[in-house]
Amino acid sequence: MADARSLDSTHPYTLRGVTQMLGLTRHAVARLIELGFVQPVRAGRALRFSFRDVVLLRTAQELRAADIPTRQILRSMRQLKGALPLDTPASALRIRAVGDRVAVRWGDAQWDADTGQLMMDFHAAPAAAVHALGKAAAPGAAPEPGEDAQQMYERAEALESSDAPAAEALYRRVIEAAPDHADAYVNLGFLMCESRRYEEAAALYGQAVRHSPQAPLLHYNRGVALEALGRVQDAVKSYETCLRLAPDMADAHQNAALLYARAGDKHSAIRHFSAYRRLQPRA
Repeated sequence: MADARSLDSTHPYTLRGVTQMLGLTRHAVARLIELGFVQPVRAGRALRFSFRDVVLLRTAQELRAADIPTRQILRSMRQLKGALPLDTPASALRIRAVGDRVAVRWGDAQWDADTGQLMMDFHAAPAAAVHALGKAAAPGAAPEPGEDAQQMYERAEALESSDAPAAEALYRRVIEAAPDHADAYVNLGFLMCESRRYEEAAALYGQAVRHSPQAPLLHYNRGVALEALGRVQDAVKSYETCLRLAPDMADAHQNAALLYARAGDKHSAIRHFSAYRRLQPRA
């Protein structure tokens, strides 16, 4: 029997806590245990789950939320279990609904979990994904001289898909001209995170929140960049600041919950997971 004190840090979640937090039925959890995708330990007669288990169970919950039938989720995960090496870490996998299929990314490969067929690339961003603002269509004419900060910003948006370095340079000019232009910081930081320049992004967002402290998206994106750098406590602070400004931002609740869970703060994790669930659209 496992030591109760050690379980509090390594396997802090009970079966009841997991089902309430993620909205999964006991039957679905039991089937995922049977298939070996989650490996809880026993404390007496009770099951206790780790952070890794919660991540995998959350994936199953997200697939259900995408209207993938439970039977298909279980079938896909059974197929996946047989196809992956035993030591594959949970963090190496991204499992998402693509239409009515379950798609898996592992490294640079992606395939249909049921058939094993390779799939065209799908956007499998990390659980903590930086949010960018909507993009405008590419301009049809060369820019005119003497444009103001907002005109430069709109031109930078239009250039992102065709000339990211030029868009980045324009966003920097916008910030120089208007240091409180929150949208320019959001999109420039997004470009930095896309190219994995997380140190630059974190520094940029730090500058941004000094000029626009009431912009929740800046705090959220700063949290994502800090999380990518392994600065977990700072990332949590940024997510919490975001949520004070925008309590209904579901992604911030989800990211904060996962970080609290990783740190062993079960109560804060459950609080944020519950808020995340409440904010999900209902069919």
